[in-house]
Amino acid sequence: MICLLVLTVLASCAFGEPCNSVSNRELLLSLNKALLGSLQTQEGLPNPSVHVALRLSHQHSLSHESAHLQRLTSQLHGHIQSSLSQTVPSSPSSPGLLALYLLALKSSCFDLSTVTFTVRGQNDTLLNLLKSVMQREKDEINLSQYHRPSSNYYQYSLGVLGLCVGGVRVEHHVLHKLLKAVEQDYIEQIEAGGTDTFAMAGMALQCVKDLGVHALRAHELNAALTKIQQKLIAARRPDGHIGNQFSTGLAVQALLAMGRQVSECAAAMEAMRTDARNSLYHNPMALSQLLPALQLRSYVTVRTKQCLAEDDSLVLDPPQPEVVVPVRPRVSVSLSVVNSEGAESSYSVEVPQGSSLLHVLEQLASGTTGFTFTKESSLWGPFLSAVNGEQARQSDRRYWHLSAEGAALTQGINDYKIETPQKIVIKNTSY
Repeated sequence: MICLLVLTVLASCAFGEPCNSVSNRELLLSLNKALLGSLQTQEGLPNPSVHVALRLSHQHSLSHESAHLQRLTSQLHGHIQSSLSQTVPSSPSSPGLLALYLLALKSSCFDLSTVTFTVRGQNDTLLNLLKSVMQREKDEINLSQYHRPSSNYYQYSLGVLGLCVGGVRVEHHVLHKLLKAVEQDYIEQIEAGGTDTFAMAGMALQCVKDLGVHALRAHELNAALTKIQQKLIAARRPDGHIGNQFSTGLAVQALLAMGRQVSECAAAMEAMRTDARNSLYHNPMALSQLLPALQLRSYVTVRTKQCLAEDDSLVLDPPQPEVVVPVRPRVSVSLSVVNSEGAESSYSVEVPQGSSLLHVLEQLASGTTGFTFTKESSLWGPFLSAVNGEQARQSDRRYWHLSAEGAALTQGINDYKIETPQKIVIKNTSY
């Protein structure tokens, strides 16, 4: 017995604290507080993904969550209604925002039948609006030479998940398109990497399977879910992440939803904790996908969530006094812009170490180099829409691909920080 005790102590010393240690629980609490605190500094529209993550947490601040729900039902709802009330009425360009809004409402046990929009002079529920958008996306896949929806398969999967969580039977042909995309590898062919998309597709299809209204498609559903699990497992990296640091949260959520055992000590869990301790997940959207996974929950959980006898113990820490940041050394940045025809323009600038890529772009645009750019807002933060007068639009299936020293960036222009001298390339890319 003494020998066993000694071996246990030695093992603890060799491998550090157990993965369910007090420090990990403290980390989880700090991440929960950080996400809750982001509600107070949030710019632009309220983020429904943040709301879902807060509602799936074990600890709550019900007053803050209630206030955020009110912002969602007023500001975000108004934004969606505005897009439907344009001179030429149209549905939102993708189902993703509608689905996240639905998930946020459902996570607060909101009566979805009372959520309505005016479309072409007629009142319609959020669920019916999402159904019609998904029908349009399905029709776009039929018309597309490359079997693509007008948005992408991530948004398409999120739309299927939203309908399922809302308790709606997903229309046969809409479901078939997602099953076909998995079976025929359209996701990998169309969307580079694809880990996020496979994860969202896995949660969507698992939700449909759990709902039990597509019994005749059980074989196809099982085959697709098995393939998605294999894809996610194959995407594991030596450091424990699945895909990249920002896709691991969704991947773990999907594996959990599909019945895969993911322990507190799993490599992916430890990888997320390590990067969280290194402050990688300061973007609220990234944190909102990470937090449910670290609590071994997934978006699919929202379908059966009940808002009874909920914890209300989460309290924000008092604001920290501002610290005077010392002057940081300046680093040089070389920037190349490659337009859609392959023509390249080069620029250089010096910025303080730790500056965001957005700050680099603003510095260049404020000078006499002739460089210009336009940004748009998203749930992930600002993104480039035009550079030097040239647009890269989703409607044209183009985007601005960002890389540093030849490696594709996994963070947006406001999140990526310049720590060392480097070359940034911004390229107008088709997909």
